Amino acid sequence: MTATLELFEGAFWRDPYPAYATLRADEPVRRVDMPDGPVWLISRYDDVRAALTDARFSKDWRWTMPAEARATTPHTQIPMMILMDPPEHTRLRKLVSRAFTLRRMEDLRPRVEQIASDLLDALPVGGTVDIMADYAYLLPVQVICELLGVPSADRDDFAAWSATLVDESSAEDTTAAAAKLDDYLTRLIDAKTEPDDGLLSALIEVAEDEDRLSREELVAMAMLLLIAGHETTVNLIGNGLLALLTHPEQLALLRARPELLPSAVEEFLRWDSPVYNTPVRFASADVEVAGVTVPAGSVVMLATGAANRDGERFPDADRLRIDRDTSGHVAFGHGLHHCLGAQLARIEGQVGIGLLLARRPELALAVDPDQVARRRSTMIRGLSSLPVELGPAT
Repeated sequence: MTATLELFEGAFWRDPYPAYATLRADEPVRRVDMPDGPVWLISRYDDVRAALTDARFSKDWRWTMPAEARATTPHTQIPMMILMDPPEHTRLRKLVSRAFTLRRMEDLRPRVEQIASDLLDALPVGGTVDIMADYAYLLPVQVICELLGVPSADRDDFAAWSATLVDESSAEDTTAAAAKLDDYLTRLIDAKTEPDDGLLSALIEVAEDEDRLSREELVAMAMLLLIAGHETTVNLIGNGLLALLTHPEQLALLRARPELLPSAVEEFLRWDSPVYNTPVRFASADVEVAGVTVPAGSVVMLATGAANRDGERFPDADRLRIDRDTSGHVAFGHGLHHCLGAQLARIEGQVGIGLLLARRPELALAVDPDQVARRRSTMIRGLSSLPVELGPAT
């Protein structure tokens, strides 16, 4: 039934949701042949949410190997929390979560507001700009780089390495970008000789029963935070703005009722999820999902973007409604690997979108929506650019 669907090619990059709707209806567990090998794609909400907490879907790539080879092969990947199962994941999560309390994140809101305000001050008086390059990209990059102490002069390099790691890139380019980012962060951490109020210092200092993050774990955590801390929020802001500019009745509702902004951000996360497919997992045993057996050793991808458009969970799911009840959406995952920085992303989304709309009340798309360029990534859903007419500033 779904053999002719375009998945991760062609029209899919512009709008994956018709293909996802077909998958949910006809083949909710689908084997997809990718350039690096087959992947099992799971798309229904109930199945995705269950899989996110199913320990048989492991983060350990060695489950793709024969048992005898697995036993003698080290886990060679960098010690990044997102790539780990318990108990290693449990230990790291317990340590680093102390630096990510809701209060600490909320204390960052005034600084996020100041950065956003300064960026808005720097925009032209009017005319056409790429709001991705000139605002949506800059806000979360500056926030996360300030948090980790990345100097302003280095931010463009870091962002380029990060983009290479999440977009469609050659294996050679990906390896080179990872090596450069690893080397940069190692030097950054080694230079942190005196504690300060920054997040990196907080991660260096966290300890429990004399257990601390090792140097390698610190580098891996900083890499995860730098990538996840700006890639996803850039796309939350961009996707949210495009959603509003293509749904004038929702934009008018938000302008009339600005108290809906937190609800609107949750709806943007659900309706056009910045992470629309999870990083891959690996089946450690045969697992039956929706009547289909996913064989042991398979690579598995959970389509959170498809799950968030499932009409069985969210009535009228394809319709953007900023006042809907979005509770239970899986844009930040679910279970052990629920996004550690979810609250910071929410704050940046609320501030970034809210301030722009307040300061530019006549903001409008400068191109036909079909001409808006999308990034090509199997994990990140976002815009390459978003040309807008700014209108007068207030």
